[in-house]
Amino acid sequence: MQILKNISLKSYNTFGVDVNCRFFAEVFTEEELLPFLQSLDREKKTFLILGGGSNLLFTKDFEGTIVKISTKGIEIIAETEDDIYIRVQAGENWDEFVAYCVEKGWGGLENLSLIPGKVGTAPVQNIGAYGAEVKDVLFEVSALDRINQIHRIFSNFECEFSYRDSIFKRRENQFVILSVTFKLSLKPVLNAKYGDIMEELTSLQIDSPDIRSVREAVCRIRSRKLPDPVKIGNSGSFFKNPVVDLDLLPSLKEKFPGIVSFPYGKYVKLAAAWLIEQCGWKGYRAGDAGVHPNQPLVLVNYGCATGQEILDLANSIKADVQKKFGITLEIEVNIL
Repeated sequence: MQILKNISLKSYNTFGVDVNCRFFAEVFTEEELLPFLQSLDREKKTFLILGGGSNLLFTKDFEGTIVKISTKGIEIIAETEDDIYIRVQAGENWDEFVAYCVEKGWGGLENLSLIPGKVGTAPVQNIGAYGAEVKDVLFEVSALDRINQIHRIFSNFECEFSYRDSIFKRRENQFVILSVTFKLSLKPVLNAKYGDIMEELTSLQIDSPDIRSVREAVCRIRSRKLPDPVKIGNSGSFFKNPVVDLDLLPSLKEKFPGIVSFPYGKYVKLAAAWLIEQCGWKGYRAGDAGVHPNQPLVLVNYGCATGQEILDLANSIKADVQKKFGITLEIEVNIL
């Protein structure tokens, strides 16, 4: 393992923001990762764990060590008549892993296709899309507890999952995810009731869908709606969909008859994209910082925008939504 100095992070974050870090280390095995992180902690050195760089926005240079986790490995650890348990190293590419499972006929991940990032970052945000969340199929997480300097195994319950949240996000400086174990179905039950998926399957003229066709539908939808970060810098959805008390919905509908909402347990989830579009931000551009013309939830870097310019744009959007609707948007992306 080499430790490099003064490295540009432009190619290591999907926003393509050009900032530098003081030190950079890429780790390929768990055996070298654990002692390296422990040595950084003992020496009280600041460091940041980097996966695919798909859920963060750098607003300045990082004056510490970037630790890029590139560990690899997919291992079957148990199998029953109905389910299979797969342990996956944190550095595996998320969508490549999803594609692998779908090809094998293992169900549960297909709705989460084409989400950028690494396997190790999936539990942190409890990533979700098209009626599914990673918590639905996650069995356990292996992580380093930096405070107590021990290796811990977290059950699904102990991960404390909620909407785009987990114990790993709330206590992000304490735990480093090493691997994730998933419980997937050998007898998949399709989750294709989400409107967009049903429409796409119909357009593909698929009468008897399986997990492969659901993955194809999701990939087609995401490719149309969301920009490829290789071509246009972005981090996917920049804001969370606001979750509000169910009692607020009637008054919101009275004021704003077209407001888009979804049931969410005892609450209701509002479509942040709709709120942003109603405030006139869809397709907005100032210099190289902008709002994607097809999906208002996605802020983009058209080339040379700084992280601060993108953050300033996000804060302006938040202020307008608050003023018009009385709803506070929460940023989903980690700001550094």
